[in-house]
Amino acid sequence: MNEGKYVIVRGDRSGVFAGTLVSQEDRKVVLSGVRRLWRWFGATECLQIATEGVKRPKDCRFTLTAESITLLDSIEVIPTTAEAEAIIKAVPVWKM
Repeated sequence: MNEGKYVIVRGDRSGVFAGTLVSQEDRKVVLSGVRRLWRWFGATECLQIATEGVKRPKDCRFTLTAESITLLDSIEVIPTTAEAEAIIKAVPVWKM
């Protein structure tokens, strides 16, 4: 039902990810154009990120964009607003 939409996925152990939903079957989720959201500022939790984005993008730690990922432990899939998607994609890549 959310296939093709930009979503936030929270995994039970794998973390929080943002990307385009390719497929979902039970807890198995495949995302494309995906980033791991390690740390964020200016949002309290995943629902707020999906709705409003983050308020302090330069302080966030979001990884580079990977072509795809398969998560086996999803516990939450939240469609984002267009505003939140644009903000998430504009967060600078965090690297060491």
